[in-house]
Amino acid sequence: MNPYVLTTLLSSLGLGTTLTFASSHWLLAWMGLEINTLAIIPLMAQHHHPRAVEATTKYFLIQATAAAVILFAGTANAWATGEWSMASVSDPIATTMVLAALSLKVGLAPMHFWMPEVLQGLDLLTGLVLSTWQKLAPFALIIQTSQAFDPLLLTALGLTSTLIGGWGGLNQTQLRKVLAYSSIAHMGWMIIVLQYAPHLTFLALLMYILMTSAAFLTLKLSYATKIGTLATTWSKTPLLTATAALVFLSLGGLPPLTGFMPKWLILQELAKQGLPFTATIMALAALISLYFYLRLCYSMTLIISPNTAASTTPWRTQTTQVSTPLALFTMMALGLLPITPAVTALLI
Repeated sequence: MNPYVLTTLLSSLGLGTTLTFASSHWLLAWMGLEINTLAIIPLMAQHHHPRAVEATTKYFLIQATAAAVILFAGTANAWATGEWSMASVSDPIATTMVLAALSLKVGLAPMHFWMPEVLQGLDLLTGLVLSTWQKLAPFALIIQTSQAFDPLLLTALGLTSTLIGGWGGLNQTQLRKVLAYSSIAHMGWMIIVLQYAPHLTFLALLMYILMTSAAFLTLKLSYATKIGTLATTWSKTPLLTATAALVFLSLGGLPPLTGFMPKWLILQELAKQGLPFTATIMALAALISLYFYLRLCYSMTLIISPNTAASTTPWRTQTTQVSTPLALFTMMALGLLPITPAVTALLI
């Protein structure tokens, strides 16, 4: 892609997200979301592959539907209250429509069906942008309007997403689909604590972005898109294989890695709010997710791939990819647990 075009598209992505962050007016927020969607579409379709074009079309239709519902909900709320401000969402129908549309945008269950299919059709770098940056603007709106939502509905969405994200990833062999279901499960963790401690939702989103970035960049560096391909990585890059296994375990929330921090604090908050049953279900759902991360680790570290004599020796192939961002994200995805008190003090 032309560097000038790429710069324009990435600037538009940043502009759309910033506009949504800064807005307290429904029209401005909607405009930011639309700029965001329109900026990523050329990035998604840049390879001109039928799968990429299909994924782009699906994504455009879903995001356009969600944006239209948000605009309609904002109009309905303005009709009922006389204000366009996001702080005054009091109409119950408008509130429900906003939550449904934002859930569709970020891929919360049961509005998650588009997420694995779209992510599967993209290359890893665009998939990374879709899984991380594109979540920021809708989540900013969810956090801003969280007090207007029904607590029971938020809890139901959180539990459903965590369970479906765990169950859906069990049978997958494509790594992008595994990461899509991982994303759905993490969204559930963020949404369930939103009504009690919004700062923990922000912390969980931040940690999810760090760990997912490390996972996607690892797969990009090792050219892996299927679980079977992971078996060849140990012979090419043994050190990367070791850190990649730890990144996947961190995504699963295993102590003493970074991914344990948000899960631990969210379970603690749920127990503090007198919801031990909900906390137990969330912890058990995290175990289901951990199983498919363990599958990935097993494939990477404990399986020797069948090699024929005619194949090129993989450890002699040189890569030209930049690995500095990967090193940075991996370090943060593995080692932030000891500074949990400092992180929570900064957020509160």
